[in-house]
Amino acid sequence: MTGTDNAAGGQPPAPLYRKVTPRVDFPALEESILSFWKENRIFEKSLELRKGGPEFVFYEGPPTANGKPGSHHVLSRIFKDIFPRYRTMCGYHVPRKGGWDTHGLPVELEVEKRLGISGKRDIEKIGIARFNELCRESVYRYLEDWERLTERIAFWIDTKDAYYTLYNSYIESVWWLLRQIWDKNLLYYDYKVVPYCARCGTALSSHEVDQGYKTTVDPSIFVRFPLKDDPGVSLLVWTTTPWTLISNAAAAINPAIAYAEVEAEGQRLILARNLMEKIFGEEARVLRELPAEGLLDRDYIPPYDFVRPETRAHYIIAGDFVSSEEGTGIVHIAPAFGADDMRVGRENNLPVLNPVDEEGRFDERVIPWQGQFVRDANPEIVLELKQRGLLLAELPYEHSYPHCWRCDTPLIYYAKASWYIRTTAIKDQLLAANDSVTWYPENIKKGRFGNWLENNIDWALSRERYWGTPLPVWRCGGCGYDHCVGSVAELRSLAATDVPEDLDLHRPFIDEVRLECPQCGAGMTRVPEVIDAWFDSGSMPVAQWHYPFENQELFEQRFPADFISEGIDQTRGWFYSLLAVSTLQFGRSSYKNVLCLGHILDREGQKMSKSKGNVVEPWSVLNKQGADAFRWYLFTVSSPWYPRRFFPEAIDEVVRKFLLTLWNTYSFFVVYANIDAFDPTAHQVPVAGRPLLDRWIIASLERLTGSVREGLDNYEVTASGRQIQEFVDDLSNWYVRRSRRRFWKSEEDADKLSAYLTLHECLVTAAKLLAPYTPFITE
Repeated sequence: MTGTDNAAGGQPPAPLYRKVTPRVDFPALEESILSFWKENRIFEKSLELRKGGPEFVFYEGPPTANGKPGSHHVLSRIFKDIFPRYRTMCGYHVPRKGGWDTHGLPVELEVEKRLGISGKRDIEKIGIARFNELCRESVYRYLEDWERLTERIAFWIDTKDAYYTLYNSYIESVWWLLRQIWDKNLLYYDYKVVPYCARCGTALSSHEVDQGYKTTVDPSIFVRFPLKDDPGVSLLVWTTTPWTLISNAAAAINPAIAYAEVEAEGQRLILARNLMEKIFGEEARVLRELPAEGLLDRDYIPPYDFVRPETRAHYIIAGDFVSSEEGTGIVHIAPAFGADDMRVGRENNLPVLNPVDEEGRFDERVIPWQGQFVRDANPEIVLELKQRGLLLAELPYEHSYPHCWRCDTPLIYYAKASWYIRTTAIKDQLLAANDSVTWYPENIKKGRFGNWLENNIDWALSRERYWGTPLPVWRCGGCGYDHCVGSVAELRSLAATDVPEDLDLHRPFIDEVRLECPQCGAGMTRVPEVIDAWFDSGSMPVAQWHYPFENQELFEQRFPADFISEGIDQTRGWFYSLLAVSTLQFGRSSYKNVLCLGHILDREGQKMSKSKGNVVEPWSVLNKQGADAFRWYLFTVSSPWYPRRFFPEAIDEVVRKFLLTLWNTYSFFVVYANIDAFDPTAHQVPVAGRPLLDRWIIASLERLTGSVREGLDNYEVTASGRQIQEFVDDLSNWYVRRSRRRFWKSEEDADKLSAYLTLHECLVTAAKLLAPYTPFITE
């Protein structure tokens, strides 16, 4: 090392290392690095350099850009960034195609809110064409915000070649998938009781319902149904949905339960014998035991007669689902508003009494509550029953009740015709597909997700909405024949008139295409429904490539994915729809490894939400503490699948304890290395020949390298990250502190050279280990 020698005029040599100071502005530093990456196409070059190498396939779960991104989006996006970065560093080619989920209720509700309207009537006044045009515009409204945040947090993903679920090419691939399901006789139309959002005017699938449960308090009432042949004796019926009593068609008992006639509250009542004391304590007296067989088929007087049945109703039937654990052991049956009710209703040929319109309001037949939302009518119905002496008791009933996961309206269970995918027919295949997946955490596989698959019900596919992939089924107005179209070419071949080359496949334009029935030659019109937007997102492995119409080899090369990651709530969302669609078509999972992420909580441990006012806006952190600090905190504060508390002051700790420690260690090295013009390539000192302190820190570094690689190979970031932090602390507070005087020695001193080589190796290797975690400071 020559220090200040220079043959050309005695000037000191140019520094080998960029000068830095201990006082660093991390956000400003990151902005300069972003400019460097962009100007030099660093992300693109990282892809180009790895072409020809083994592929590591990552699928981007498409976010719905119907609003500005929040801190929880930072969480999901950095976890989708770290493993592709790491695999690229390991020599893999990792394509990262972006994607946008553009259909469905989130977009429609955003447009409704902006227009100041609510519901389907208002939408249809505007017109479907205009409304869908506004939906399309809304999708693009926030993309700039999303792309800006994506870039700022160093999530390297290709948004220039992103897939959009609204593209005709994407829709055509979805149609192709639906046609395959149709050909397997797994797509069908049926009249069932479905979870229904009256505000949105559409049914929901079971996986959507599961995302919207809330604790609520409903009236739990005990109501008398007097027997017709002995009005002095009443069935005691329990319900938590008083509004459904207006549609009562029967009362169900379980033949396996022992019943009794008891005297209580001045009434003679029939109920399950074992529930008598639970309801009345010691105030009730058994008058006689009643075998269930003796009760079956007896008629009773219903609480309401607003809707007159056309077939026999209001008698006692058998139902094996009736429980003796709660209630009275007698269940009131309203086939229009319960799945079990509909099943036993069909078995007993009961009428479906439905005085509720598609907005969830009572129609003109229910005179006292005409026009009221059914759940809002509960208090008045309870009061009216009490006034007529039919209400024996009312208690508050706290329970978990499903709400619309998008608009927050309490759902009702409602009988209507819908389109379904027969996922129950492939239950064993779904379970086998799940068995092939490695889940992080492991317990999700057989627990939350496995239990979901075990209890799988058919997928309610259709939505009575506007902005979505149109269900490609046309129905003949003559013979009633249904046909599912699987491609635009097939649509043109069956169309009664020319189909424009640039036809937008959305409503209302697709609805104008008439087909000629291949059975009778009459005209066919498309059924009005669109499909569940979750089917769109679950189709992305196929539809992002417009498969099978093009890119066949590319699809096969990148199917299935090696890795996907989203929030744990996606066990009922994208994780399920991906698995279901792929299994329906290919008989296997479309992903091999899945990482579930826990929720972000506030300082007090409450889930962040706009309604609570506890959301931390991500830019407030990025502009003050920077993306590296943000990333490092979210990676290391807890295991990925656990909820994590998040507040700005916690990020300050990351900056102070970790990033500044690393930066100051680097700054120390740069100062002295530039003074001495230290060139690591000009010297070699075997580690075995270095002092004990050097050998100790190098041994620690080697152990760390193996540990971090093993962790990231197995999708583990938290323990690995904490080990890096411990090493940086040791490097700064032990190694550098005890080696400081070694850097002050004469330039020819072997101990000084060893210290330089050791610290240089530690910093370079630590930067490589940190690069997937904190890409800015390591750059």
